[in-house]
Amino acid sequence: MSASEHHGCECCTSRRRFLAAGCGLCAASLAPGNLAFSADNDDDSASGADRPRVRLVFACLAMKQDRPTWPYIGYDFTADIERVTKTLQKLCPEVALLPVVAHTPEHAEKLLAADKADRIDGYVVYQMNNWAKAMLPVIASGKPTIVADFIFAGTGGALVYTADLRSKHDNFSLVASSKLEDLAAAIERFKLLKQGATPAEFAAACDRLRRERTPSESSTVCKNDPLQIADVGDCLAAMKKTKLISVGKKMRDVTKEIERYLGIEIIDVSYEEIAAAYDAADRDRAREHAERWKSEARSIELDDVDGTLEGSGRMYLALLDVLKNRRCDSITVECLGGFYGGFLKAYPCLGFVELLNAGRIGACQADLLSSVTMIAMKHLVGRPGYISNPAIDASKRQIIYSHCVATTKPFGPNGPANPYSILTHAEDQSGASVRSFLPTGYMTTTLEIQPARREILCHRAKSVENVINPRGCRTKLACEVVGDMEKLLAFWDRDRYYWHRVTFYGDLWEPVRELASALRFKFVEEA
Repeated sequence: MSASEHHGCECCTSRRRFLAAGCGLCAASLAPGNLAFSADNDDDSASGADRPRVRLVFACLAMKQDRPTWPYIGYDFTADIERVTKTLQKLCPEVALLPVVAHTPEHAEKLLAADKADRIDGYVVYQMNNWAKAMLPVIASGKPTIVADFIFAGTGGALVYTADLRSKHDNFSLVASSKLEDLAAAIERFKLLKQGATPAEFAAACDRLRRERTPSESSTVCKNDPLQIADVGDCLAAMKKTKLISVGKKMRDVTKEIERYLGIEIIDVSYEEIAAAYDAADRDRAREHAERWKSEARSIELDDVDGTLEGSGRMYLALLDVLKNRRCDSITVECLGGFYGGFLKAYPCLGFVELLNAGRIGACQADLLSSVTMIAMKHLVGRPGYISNPAIDASKRQIIYSHCVATTKPFGPNGPANPYSILTHAEDQSGASVRSFLPTGYMTTTLEIQPARREILCHRAKSVENVINPRGCRTKLACEVVGDMEKLLAFWDRDRYYWHRVTFYGDLWEPVRELASALRFKFVEEA
């Protein structure tokens, strides 16, 4: 039976050809992709008996994505699953790869329950959605496991969950690479199990392989980028005079530490206040902003250009109104919850870009940590930050900073502007957001201030490419990591650091180190 054929309930045909722990798993997990095990892949012959048998688990929330998260709503994984399966089976002829789809941890637990009957040696979990959790019971089982990131789709879970589990389990390794050849090379390490290797030894061998296949740092010299650095005492004094508006309550547990250690006052504002300001916004002024954006943008990909941009203009005016009324110049909005919940009629993305370009703070997702990081650097170096959900591509020694909001004046309000395009917000394909084509050839510094831990995370990377890929967020700045790239894999766990970081143009290593010293915070070198 081919991978595209489907005759009745597969779990009731042949266990050798279809894995299923009961028909419930078949319907929920196998049927969506109609994934059959080909005869030459599931081989009981003498020659096949020596091959490790490995489940290739495609972890996704649904075969056709039914919610707004990476890669984006409506995304159909079928072609990717077929492509990856065929490629890996071709590249790994000495490993029996048995493909299956798992949407939930419960699906994964049913797979684990069938391991003995199906003589399973190990697992590859191909993470296709950020927060699909099939890997969690697989890793907890102790079975030898590889977690592979489908970049700009499963990256959040691939980084966050594996960082969470790293201190608890030694039976798994992470492949964060855009090249299937890197994953195939790791899969070949399952042959070590037939030689008596333990799960921990297998995982260590995969980790060594990842390090070996990561390119060395290039000798490229970055473009000259002079900085104007303020006195750190003046920076701290300015921070203590700053008020940050927070709309939505996503990160309330750090407010006391921010106010205590950084002196930044957090002011809660309701969605209703923003909505009222939006309704009262001058439509003529909003259309003026819309026309300017239309004239400036390199390209626009929206169904209703005029209506959508006018809505963005009204939201920008609403932000300005709230800032004026509260006598602030910094605001962060839980925009996803506000838009999905019907509280906001337009995304604030374009308004945030305007604020950042003017030397003010407009920050996504009510992220207080990233917002105060942006405030600190505004006063220290006078440059805007770019909040992102980073992805790691070890095959290129790159970290790719991805988000749907980014400044177009990364060197400050008086610096040059770079081109940008206007597209929908990526995850839900709605509203308007920005793809900023940020400058390449420069040193960047990425950090996150953690007041509760009294730490500042910091790493540097050279900007090399603007990645155009429909999966994930719109702006994707790819940078070559400076330092020990392996260290970056450990700093994404929920309990300590999570996923967001803020990127600034310039080599800010020493100024940030000095700021950490003045705050009596630990300076944490992520790379």
